Amino acid sequence: MMSIKDIAKLAGVSPSTVSRVLNNREYVRDEIRKRVLEVVKENGYVPNNVARSMVLRRTFTIGVIIPDTFNMFQRQLFSTIEHRLEQFGYRTMFFFVKWNSESESDCLRRLKSESLDGVIMLHEVQYQAMYKYLNEFPNPVVLCTFGCENYKFPAVYVDEVDAARDAVEYLIQHGHERIGLIAGAHFSFSKLRSKSYVEVLKSHGIEPKPEWQVVVPSYTPEDGRQGMETLLERDKSLSAVFAITDELAIGALRALHEARIRIPEDVSVIGFDDIDISGFVEPALTTIHQPIVEMGERTAELVCKLIDEGKGAHPKVVLPHRLIERESVANHFR
Repeated sequence: MMSIKDIAKLAGVSPSTVSRVLNNREYVRDEIRKRVLEVVKENGYVPNNVARSMVLRRTFTIGVIIPDTFNMFQRQLFSTIEHRLEQFGYRTMFFFVKWNSESESDCLRRLKSESLDGVIMLHEVQYQAMYKYLNEFPNPVVLCTFGCENYKFPAVYVDEVDAARDAVEYLIQHGHERIGLIAGAHFSFSKLRSKSYVEVLKSHGIEPKPEWQVVVPSYTPEDGRQGMETLLERDKSLSAVFAITDELAIGALRALHEARIRIPEDVSVIGFDDIDISGFVEPALTTIHQPIVEMGERTAELVCKLIDEGKGAHPKVVLPHRLIERESVANHFR
């Protein structure tokens, strides 16, 4: 049976070059790539993953730490990451984590028991032993959707503060002053987006009242519906709501519909993420677009690049956001 070494010998290159070609890696000149692929085709070579792992001393497995909630945003993001990693010849291994110390400790035990070429974190954790272990992990670790100040991991994310600021400024530019907030528990993105909400209102001389702000347990549409119901019970004079994720915003739309409140004529709603379904709800949701596909692809490419080149660099990739105007925000000027 022909091996990767045989292909390398026939093509006049190293086994690692053959691997890069087969895994569609960069850093291979076009003429070399063409020559390797011709040898592969002529000899009917089918890669043997076990042999390839032995030659390159890799498992070709990437661990992905995922929130146990696994909502629509995370599904879109993970699907992109998994597909891109497959194109690079890597398998994914899931590590689902709940926001509690027992689950995070169990996740760490499982991580330690596996041989992984790299780790992608889609879930920030409280358990400092996790970060300490990953900081000392011999292979690359890339954070996706958030950064970590205490440990200098490479990360891919958007500027949460600027993006949320744009959302609240947009509402104010449309004449809204009594603006509610639906935030979620846990996670730095919720705190950062909520912080922007408060700062923008204050910068316009508007005091953000406590009764305008609600924190729900998680980030599901049902949480959004309950959060909107709570806001309506507290203050029926709100003219707009900033929900810090689209799923919370979609739940808020449902609560307003059930209360027979017109959207956006009576209450405007703006979300954050621009998940696939946001343009298909009624009314279509105005939201902050996160480049979910690009975020996933850049994360997968970054971890693969660091595996090839070494763990040394700690790049921070801050991707641009933009506001998507649809139908859920009205001009409130009288």
